[in-house]
This record gives sequence, structure tokens and C-alpha cells, in this order.
Amino acid sequence: MQLLKPGPLQPGELIALVGPSGPAPRERLEAGIAYLEGRGYRVRPGRHLFARHHYLAGTDQQRAEDLREAFADPQVRAVFCARGGYGTGRLLDRLDYAAIAADPKIVLGFSDTTGLHLALQARCGLVCFTGGLVSMDLAGERDPFTEQWLWRTLTSNAPLGALPLGEEFKVLRPGRAAGPLRGGCLSLLCSLMGTDYVPELKGAILLLEDVDEYPYRLDRMLNHLRLAGVLKDIGGLVLGQFKDCFKPEEMGHSPDLSEMVMELTEGLDLPVVTGVPYGHFTRRLVLPLGVQAVLDTALPELRLTETAFA
Repeated sequence: MQLLKPGPLQPGELIALVGPSGPAPRERLEAGIAYLEGRGYRVRPGRHLFARHHYLAGTDQQRAEDLREAFADPQVRAVFCARGGYGTGRLLDRLDYAAIAADPKIVLGFSDTTGLHLALQARCGLVCFTGGLVSMDLAGERDPFTEQWLWRTLTSNAPLGALPLGEEFKVLRPGRAAGPLRGGCLSLLCSLMGTDYVPELKGAILLLEDVDEYPYRLDRMLNHLRLAGVLKDIGGLVLGQFKDCFKPEEMGHSPDLSEMVMELTEGLDLPVVTGVPYGHFTRRLVLPLGVQAVLDTALPELRLTETAFA
């Protein structure tokens, strides 16, 4: 499928704020809106942004309506997600992908938004943007690193180039690979395997993170990818941060992430790295998904070589 790219975000353009997952506190969303308006953007909240239905930000119909309206409006140049949690998977068969492809927009989110990002890549070939949520990152005190990468990623026409790998970066298996950057939250990827909402992963540089999962659950999900043939087909595996997944009190009877991954990729000619600053911590990269990337452990380097924008 041909890669579909939006335009970079320009001052004064209209951002639609939607809640496809769980509900976010009104005060945090209002603070995020004020921040975006202070930077010179116009912001239009979805009609049902402050709705609530159990653990969801409104019913499936309400959340899908807000997404459809945002994608259909030619004035909207970016769709920002309010928060993660749970819920995007329930909306994927309610969207008009032909209409979305006809007017490519920036779609920014993280965590549960992985489900929406995967679907948009699979059905439209749309470059999506992972690592930022309005209630999580733009309300109240902001992390300078995350804020810097968010605006650089959303506004720069140039390829992002070599990414900062961070102090926790570690090469688990050496090698070099080039391919499209894919991925996001591991549990969301696994939840969509076997559906029409997962893009082609063969040859991809697969970026994964997760939060609040027991080690055995991570093991099960990674093994799911192994049995599905994903791990043997991808070009490289990039592990971000797995927050609150390996707690000290549980480590006496559990492998750590590195040991687990090396066991499950044994015998594969697959470069594997870990510790990249992408995950459920306040300091994280904001990255375009779908663009070409190069992973070279000899340098070591993870480089994005393609612009995210048309």
C-alpha cells in the first residue's frame, strides 16, 4: 500500500480534540486546550468529548461520531487524542477509511491510540504520530524533552534523523535493518492480530512498549507474536520502556525483559535493542509511524530517514 502523508501542522490551523478511549478529567483537557491555543492553534473539542459511559469516554457511537466528524471536516488538519485507557478497538469497524484517505490529517495519540494508528496504517497507509496525549502531556507541568519532540515531529518537514537513545539503551542482539517504523503498545498490537486492522509488518522496525502488565503476560504476548510469525518476519525489534511491569517483589521467579525477549527470538537473525525513551513515562519520544527507519547496532543508531509529511 502506498504511504499516505498529511501536511505538517501550521500555526493557526484547526486541531480536533477527540476521546476515542477512556475519559479524561475536564480540567486537564481544558488546560491542554488553553496550552494549544496559547501556541497559536485553534482547537475544536469533539461534541462528546466530556461524555462518559462506564470506563469509556462516551458510547461507541458517540466516540465514533466525533472521530468521523473530525476526519470529514476539511478545516481540521490534526486530530489529537485526549487520553489512552481502553476503547479504540471498538471503533475500528465504524470508520470510513476511504474518507480518511481522501484528506490525510495528523493523528496524534499514544497507548490505546495504538489500535487506531494500526488500523489507519493498515487501511489507508496513513503516517500516524505516537507518543503524545493532550491530558497526559499538554496539561499542567510539561516535560521539556517530550514537548520538544512533539513539536519537532509535528511541524518539521525534514526527516527526524538519528534519535536520542538514552542512558538505558542496550544492544541485546547486534545487526542492521531498514524498514518502516511500526508498533506502539504491545497489548494493543496483540489484540488486533488476525484482524484486518494490522499493517504489513514484514521487514518493519517494530517499536514496542507497555505498562502495568505482569511479566508472564508480556511473555504470553511476545510469544503470540512469535507463533504468528511476526518476530521472524520483522527487520528489527526496538523495545521502549515497560513501566511497572517488572516489579522487584516479582523478580525472584520471573525473567527480566532482556532475558525473556532473547529466549523468544532465539535463532532469529534479528537485531534487538532495548531502553529506547518511548513508553509510559513523562519523558518520551514522539515519533511518526510508517516512515522508513534504519536500526544499526554497530553505531549504535536508530535513524528515521524519511519525512513524515507530503
